[in-house]
Amino acid sequence: MIELKKYAAIDIGSNAIRLLVANVIEVEGRDPIFRKSSLVRVPIRLGADVFKSKRISDENIERMIDTMEAFKLLMRSHKVVAHKACATSAMREAENGEEVVKIIKKKTGVQIGIIDGKDEAAIIANTDLKSLIATDRSYLYVDVGGGSTEFTLYSGGEVVNSRSFKLGTVRLLEGLVGHSTWYEVESWIKEVTKGHAKIDLIGSGGNINKIFKLSGKKEGKPLTYFYMVSFYEFLQSYTYEERVTELGLNLDRADVIIPATRIYLSAMKWSRSKNIHVPKIGLSDGIVKSLYNDKKEPV
Repeated sequence: MIELKKYAAIDIGSNAIRLLVANVIEVEGRDPIFRKSSLVRVPIRLGADVFKSKRISDENIERMIDTMEAFKLLMRSHKVVAHKACATSAMREAENGEEVVKIIKKKTGVQIGIIDGKDEAAIIANTDLKSLIATDRSYLYVDVGGGSTEFTLYSGGEVVNSRSFKLGTVRLLEGLVGHSTWYEVESWIKEVTKGHAKIDLIGSGGNINKIFKLSGKKEGKPLTYFYMVSFYEFLQSYTYEERVTELGLNLDRADVIIPATRIYLSAMKWSRSKNIHVPKIGLSDGIVKSLYNDKKEPV
């Protein structure tokens, strides 16, 4: 007998806010099957407010309220049985972050949880990531966001080390990342990967998914370091307007994709990685899985 339930995750990032609705299919005697049903992305760039003024603007608070109301209607239409909303870098650094959480809860009924970098990495690790990791190899997982990047080193199928850095695409666009941050990231990657003979990268985030799609590669095939270098140069040969009109990138993707590519390339260089794998997983997937597992735990 098959039973289907729908769960939803709201990911409030520094560059955009996303709603993922996922089908969870339960079959007796088997592990549950998680399948994406719907993904909605709203380009509210909270990081542009917070990383400069330390506050979320009144305009973006209103946009967030409208977005949460719209998400509630969509979840009702999908007959979602449970949802969870998580906010990352921009919200946790905003001086009025907790105030915004209270306003949205009062206006919409949606409760937002502000999570730190370690929580973010742990939620992502709760995805199907481990099923993609060979136990006889080492991997550096890199999740690039607008405000921060989470790094996790896997070896022997287990987490060896993880760290979150204030190195994100929106921060880079705003000129808010100094040389010291880059040096700190470089030193950490070189130190934790030292002694690992061969390391592959695993990339997640909207930008690497878009890069993979543009590459035309078959699902499951990695992107090489040389491809990433040439793609980075290719992107820089276009103006912002041309990246929108000629490459078909969204307005809020056409600018952040360049700093995102730089972060992935740097991580590959410092870890001596020749390949980057791009599974379609991220924070939203981890939220859904953790929400499902929490519901299944006996009270």
